[in-house]
Amino acid sequence: MSVQERALQIKQRLAAGKTVVGCFVSLGSAIAAEIMGAAGYDCAVIDLEHGSGDERLAMDQLQALAAANCIGMVRVESNQRQRVHRVLDAGAHGIMFPRIDSAGEARAAVAAMRYPSDGGMRGVASSTRACEYGANFQPYLAGSKNLLSMIQIESEAAVACVEEIAAVPGADVLFLGPWDLSFGMGIMGEFDHPRFVAAVERTAAAASAHGKVAGILLPANKSVAHYHAIGYRFILSGADAIMLQQAARGAAKSLLDQRAAVDCDVSSA
Repeated sequence: MSVQERALQIKQRLAAGKTVVGCFVSLGSAIAAEIMGAAGYDCAVIDLEHGSGDERLAMDQLQALAAANCIGMVRVESNQRQRVHRVLDAGAHGIMFPRIDSAGEARAAVAAMRYPSDGGMRGVASSTRACEYGANFQPYLAGSKNLLSMIQIESEAAVACVEEIAAVPGADVLFLGPWDLSFGMGIMGEFDHPRFVAAVERTAAAASAHGKVAGILLPANKSVAHYHAIGYRFILSGADAIMLQQAARGAAKSLLDQRAAVDCDVSSA
């Protein structure tokens, strides 16, 4: 299945009002990406903003996710078009744009994803992985609007103009970043704080009013059902680095506790 056809699957699911669930991939490892993709998530977001990998490694991870039948997206460092072009040409099904604080920045992000024929500024190259190295350029061009654009709402400035951001054509998902937003509010991690809750509800309402989708990184103490009831349909949770860290520490603690128990028995004998 082509890149644009896979991206359309996500859009169709969201358009039907269904929930999409996914994870972050941040280690820069194709093997880790393959493991995460095979776990059963609808999609995985390769993190180039905070993750360990770079654009070259992103292609390896996209290939691994494709092999695992998982839709692969990329969070870029910025909405600069060359950053976006590189990963789209590598075959990303969508782009997550961090720290979008205004409608103008959202329009620039969408323009970086679109070809000039669709009012954008994306450069044309037919020999890329996304175009099956020249075998699929025309169908890819025709279906490129199906690529998913995710605009991150991560600051009070973004929340203040979230209705204008939601009105931007092509801004498919308004994805709220709870840690950055709560940190900027001076209430980091206080996800039940009235100001944070109001921002969550305002973002969902803006998305709904303009026919867009609201998304969020699921806080550890909250459920999918909680945010679904507010209107969120694109929900990410978990990352390869965190999962490895937690599993490793848990396994090590168990082993060390067992060692302490047997060593105590030996010393008391």
